[in-house]
Order: sequence, then structure tokens, then C-alpha cells
Amino acid sequence: MQFEVWAPQADRVTLHCEGVAGAMEPDPERVGWWRGEARARDGSRYGFAVDDGPVRPDPRSRRQPDGPDGLSAVVDHDRYTWRAEWSGRPLPGSVLYELHVGTYTREGTLDAAADRLGHLVELGVTHVELMPLCPFPGRHGWGYEGVSLWAVHEPYGGPEALKRFVDRAHELGLGVVLDVVHNHLGPSGNYLPYFGPYFTDTHHTPWGSAVNLDAPGSDEVRDYLVGSALAWLRDYRIDGLRLDAVHTLVDTRACHFLEELSTAVDALAADTGRPLFLVAETELNDPRLIAPREEHGMGLHAQWSDDFHHALHAALTGESQGYYADFAREPLAAVAKTLTGGYFHDGTYSSFRGRHHGRPLDRARVAGHRLLGYSQTHDQVGNRAQGDRLAALVSPGLLACAAALTLTGPFTPMLFMGEEWAAGTPWQFFTDHTDPELAEAVRRGRRREFAAHGWAEEDVPDPQDPATRERSCLDWSEPRQEPHARVLAWYRELIALRRDQPDLTDPGLGEVKVAYDEEARWLAFRRGDVCVAVNLAKEPAAIPLGARPARVLAAWEPVEPPDAEGGLRVPGESCVVLVQP
Repeated sequence: MQFEVWAPQADRVTLHCEGVAGAMEPDPERVGWWRGEARARDGSRYGFAVDDGPVRPDPRSRRQPDGPDGLSAVVDHDRYTWRAEWSGRPLPGSVLYELHVGTYTREGTLDAAADRLGHLVELGVTHVELMPLCPFPGRHGWGYEGVSLWAVHEPYGGPEALKRFVDRAHELGLGVVLDVVHNHLGPSGNYLPYFGPYFTDTHHTPWGSAVNLDAPGSDEVRDYLVGSALAWLRDYRIDGLRLDAVHTLVDTRACHFLEELSTAVDALAADTGRPLFLVAETELNDPRLIAPREEHGMGLHAQWSDDFHHALHAALTGESQGYYADFAREPLAAVAKTLTGGYFHDGTYSSFRGRHHGRPLDRARVAGHRLLGYSQTHDQVGNRAQGDRLAALVSPGLLACAAALTLTGPFTPMLFMGEEWAAGTPWQFFTDHTDPELAEAVRRGRRREFAAHGWAEEDVPDPQDPATRERSCLDWSEPRQEPHARVLAWYRELIALRRDQPDLTDPGLGEVKVAYDEEARWLAFRRGDVCVAVNLAKEPAAIPLGARPARVLAAWEPVEPPDAEGGLRVPGESCVVLVQP
């Protein structure tokens, strides 16, 4: 079997495979590449030594059986026999469900998560979005400190388990999206600098030196990241990728890395005949990310919409700290602006940033499905001091209103696992660092961060305490109990409505019409013949809908159709979906 590795600054590279060492030769056709042969098969352990240094895992390792610090293992992808006939599932018209493998079940494995996919089919979602799966130190963590960007975390089950998960999802008609992290690698087990200039001091990020996208050697680094992305889509039949924090990908080249990546993914989609898509997490509010490449955009297919979340969260909870400040001044106006324009900050002043931010979307050209809308995510829950979900902050009625706005709105809806039944379990920040110094630094840093916001140290969960992860696991007995069962039924009803009412998947942002009363705390919007009204106040609200016949499609509390003048009376902390043909 032939092995290869990029090590452009090396004088010697040695291949160590199954205890046998052999010198590698420079590749005459690719500068900086080395190649060598050894007897190997699926599962064979190997690594590389540069200039007689220690043996390190392959940067393109497909498997790390002993964790990030161990030897790599050969993976023969052809050994797996796929069961599902799958032609793919596109992003338009979809409903995504963000899932963390390590806490979706107590077992914390891909196989255990696959056993629970029937719940998602009954819920009505179309895609499962898996949080990052690359290897990281220890057993439990969020996954954003992964290394070995081509491999699957072994405690989750490794490569074969991911294939079984995807296969089972596809058998059930569910697409699979994977969260990938290109902007940094974890602080432990990252051996890329040992091999070459994967990072550069030309730019800096919140995690230190930036990934090298534009300095000398960046051609190969970009190819490494693009190759990793394509491997997930090709070798594991993943349907789409969520790209973490793309605003921290610093690239001054004429062709931005994201444009190069979207070009490669679109080419793979054409080759395979499956729809494949890229969804960016970004705080830039820059429409160029999701504009077509022929219009000088990056060509990404969609982006997360934090502005919608912030506006909705401020309206529901009244919180006004940090980045919620601008949204909390007139929260219903902020919700209305995002529902019709996509961005709240579209060139407006951001007090959180101390400057103007964003630029407008062209509502006539940008389809609503290109923005993901959500009331909760792993970030917005887990980065609170105690990981408290929205269910811990507001009443079931307000949760129902949040669900109605998210699932009938113009964006591609995304749910965070457990949200659909108002899970009573928190989702807290947890780690399992094996380096004691790093573990203590993370513990101190977390407590110091929240102490600055008035939290007592003892009230901030210890990320390294196994109990923190245990508290964050979903309790699967809850969906059978009240009030969880009622919330779950409401989510199922709304998702079914979204599927059955064509107006609710209309891509036109310009067609959304909104009315609201900031003081009375009600908001109503119309998409075609469908009208959605939410009352966030504790008292009943009279909402004028216009003198058109109306029929109630769904309501959190019993609601009579509008009167002859179009007046709709909505109970406090409740919502209703109507059709007015």
C-alpha cells in the first residue's frame, strides 16, 4: 500500500507501519510531498517521523483508534456495504435538527443516536445536523476542539459507526448535515505544525495563529481543508456541511477559500447526482457569502441567522445584556425587521460592536431558505453560564410562540435537540481534557469569563466534572410527561403544517407582511394565505387581521375565528395559525 504526506520543510521522512520503519522518497511531481510503501490493510497502524523526530499521526488520518495522540489506522472505505438507496435531499423546504452525539443519549455513541432517529421521523424534520465528530482529547466534549479533520471521534464509534448512522438516517428518509471546523484546531493533539506551515502568524484569531489560507504554503493547506470537506460528502454520503465561524477564516487572496470550497462541493454534487450544500455560521451579515459566484459572491448555499434568534430571544425573555441590547430596545420591531429583511444589522449601528455593521439583503433576489432561523442552538444555550434552555426562562405558552415564529417563518427552520419537548435538562459547557494544565486553564477561564458578568464562581459548572456532561444528556422519559408531551405535539403539528401549506415554503422574503404592537406585545405576519399571530403578553390581545374569511389551522389555546371586522382575540402567551384564502 502506498502512503503519502506533505512535509515541505523536511530533509527526511520515515514511514512507521505495524512496527516496521522505512524511508520515504520525495514525490518528483509534487513539491513538498513524500511517498512510500508498506504492507498494510484496513486497521493497520502507522505514522510518520520528520527528520528523525517522534512518530506522529497522519494529517490526513482517516481513523485515530487511540485518540489524537496515537498512531493512525488505515481505513478501507470500500469494505462497508451501503444499504440505503439515496438520491439526496436538498436544502429548500427542509427542517433541520441540531444534534450532539455525546448527549443525545446517555450512551453518547452514534449507534445509540441512530436508534433514536425514529423520533425525528415522527417529529417531521428532514435533516439531522451533527455537531463536530473529529477526534478530540478524552471521551466527552462539544467537538469544537477537534483535530485530525478526516477522522471520526473513536468514543462515538469511529468511521464504521458514522456510516451506519448515515445509512440508517437515509433509510428513514432523513438527510445528514455535519458541522465542520476549519478556522482552528484544538489546543491538544494538533500535530499539523510538525509537518508544515498549516498555520500562519500573518493573521491571528481568538484561538491564536490563523489557519494558513493566504501565506506561503497555503495552496496545500487549502487543498487539505477542501479535501476533508469532500471526504465527508463522498466517503460518508453526508448531504451538507455546516461551516463553523467562517468570519474567522482570514483570507486575502483574490479567490477566497470559501469560494474555492463551494466550487468543489458543487462539482461533487454534479458528479454524484446528489444535492449537496454548505451552510455558514457567520456574524458578518454580508450577503456576498450566499450570493452566487457568477455575481462575485462566495457561492455558499445558506447561513445561520443569529439576528432572528437575538430579536426573538429579547422579545421572549426581556434580556438586554451584551449583543441583545440593540434588539431589546424594540424587540417586536426587531423580529419584524428580520422576518422581512433577513438581517437586523444591515448597515445599522451595533452598540455591542461600537460601529455600524452589516449590509442589506436584496429581498427580491435572496430566497428565504438561504437563512436558517432558530430560537435555540448549542451556542445560544451552552454559552450561557448555566446552560439554561429557553424552557427554563419562559412559560410553555411563550415556547409555543417561539416555535410558531420559527416553524412558519420564511427561513429554513432549525431546532436544537430536546427543544421540541421543552427539555428540562440544561446543556452546559463540558470538556474532558487529559492534560491537567489545560484542564485547569479551561476551568479558570470559564469561571473568570462569567465572574465578569456577576456570576459567583461556585454557580458556574466545572467543565471537567463528569457530572456537567451527565446533566446535559437528554432525558428520554420527558416526552411522555406533561407539559413536555403537549409541547412535542405542538411542534409536530407546526412541522406538518409547514409541509402541507405551500405558502409556508414560499422562498420570497419580499412577500412576508408583518404588523405588530410593541406596547401590547403582539405580532402577526402573513405569507400568502397563511397568517400567524402571536401574543407575548399575559393578557388577551385583540389583533386586527382584516375583513377576510379565516379558518384556524392550529392554535396553542382554543381560539375563535376572527369576527366580521377581522378582529382576532388571542389568549395571553399564546399563538394561532390561520388561513385566509
